Amino acid sequence: MTHAFHSDAAEKILAELTRREQAAVETIRRSLEEDPGQGRPLPGTDTLAVGALPEQTGGRGISVVYRHDADLDAVPVLWLFAGP
Repeated sequence: MTHAFHSDAAEKILAELTRREQAAVETIRRSLEEDPGQGRPLPGTDTLAVGALPEQTGGRGISVVYRHDADLDAVPVLWLFAGP
């Protein structure tokens, strides 16, 4: 199983989210440990993104942006973007 973890920047953003938004992000983080290739590639980068819909977060949509390092078997979550 791959280890998925939040970067310092993602941890800071996570602390500013509501409990329901945090729970949605945690669900995505755990799912990345099982399937790190599930995200959609972001054009021109080596990063991937997975989204949580407003129905899952209780309000805003959230994108979880990450990289998968197959050599280290790790998934650093780089950024969390919360929509309106």
